[in-house]
Amino acid sequence: MKTLDARGLSCPEPVIMIRKAMASKEKRYEMIVDNQTSKENVTRYAEHQGYKVTVTEKNEEFVLVMCK
Repeated sequence: MKTLDARGLSCPEPVIMIRKAMASKEKRYEMIVDNQTSKENVTRYAEHQGYKVTVTEKNEEFVLVMCK
């Protein structure tokens, strides 16, 4: 599983990060974001790529786990 840290980045940077990571065609990715907009946009992008997204919130940060 690849873990990406997108804390401190604003959109579209987290979406670009996950798009580049998904080029490796792994079955599972994890991304940490620290704002609602990034959480929503990365979730939407991953779902459009066929991933199921699980979001957990920890200390005002969101951990997104994307699985095929």
